[in-house]
Amino acid sequence: MKSLFDPTRIGPLRLKNRLVRSATWEAMADESGRPTSRLVRVYDELARGGVGLIITSATTFAPDATHPPRMLAINDDSCIPSYDDLVSTVHKLGTPVIMQLVHPGRDGIMWKCTDATRGDIRSMVLGFGKAAVRAQRAGFDGVQVHAAHGYFLSQFMNARRNTRTDEYGGSVENRARFLLEIMREIMIRTKKEFPVMVKINCSDFEEDDGVYDACRYACRQLAEDGVAAIEVSGGMSGAPFPPPGLPYEESIFRNYAAEIAKTTGVPVILVGLNRSPSVMTRLLNTTGIGYFSLSRPFLRQPDLALFWKKNPAEPSACLSCDMCRKQPYGNVCPFREDPVRQICFLE
Repeated sequence: MKSLFDPTRIGPLRLKNRLVRSATWEAMADESGRPTSRLVRVYDELARGGVGLIITSATTFAPDATHPPRMLAINDDSCIPSYDDLVSTVHKLGTPVIMQLVHPGRDGIMWKCTDATRGDIRSMVLGFGKAAVRAQRAGFDGVQVHAAHGYFLSQFMNARRNTRTDEYGGSVENRARFLLEIMREIMIRTKKEFPVMVKINCSDFEEDDGVYDACRYACRQLAEDGVAAIEVSGGMSGAPFPPPGLPYEESIFRNYAAEIAKTTGVPVILVGLNRSPSVMTRLLNTTGIGYFSLSRPFLRQPDLALFWKKNPAEPSACLSCDMCRKQPYGNVCPFREDPVRQICFLE
């Protein structure tokens, strides 16, 4: 019987368990997008807490990109040394760390996929590739491309939102083209042993959005290209979460993720209200899903992996209330049980 605490491998990466910290906006970078000492402490806590793999918060690579306050950036080579402390801190504790790359928009607005020219698209493909090389030079163990939650790249997959009439719109092949070009550019530019992952929406949960068809096509192609892992998510940023109509209260995108795992044979990471070890263990043993990622629960309990290893019958203490995003000093759970330690995050 498989366990959440089996040691496994994703490509060259050795994971001590199947629990992944999914990309989480911490709002703790400085104004230029460099990690602060507060942010390094967050990653130190996660690694000490026993998580198997850490994926950083979404990291932008374009100086003119639109993004939330205090978001990480790796815009040019001068950014590379700023990640030394973060990477070395995590590695000293035996935990691999992946940088998530994203392009949310530019010029002060959240772009629509129809705004971009072919030249813009090509520039972004090259930008993702160069950013991945910087992440590799900074010591990260791989990169993940963020193609979920309705952000710019994700919009291309949506048949309702993508009304382009060129080679990037229309058929599933065309709507997946931008993502595939980015992933292939990264794989060409980085070393073979450098894992390249993707976070992708199974559905935007809009009527006739066509996202699942595009997702399945893209994942099959990426499997052939050698993608290291696929993190399956869903829904739109700013929309009600969980999306209405799903039959589960926990691990809500499980059916989609199980199908992707079955048809690709690639390691699949399921995200979306993973809250109980019993539910995840059952999915681990009845589907091809191999890993489970969490975001807000690790804000409440950075040591959740160690806690679950000792208390497998206990669900996460996270209330999914989103109060963590409303704190003035960063994305921190106000209900943590160690208030003295939490105050230490204040500068």
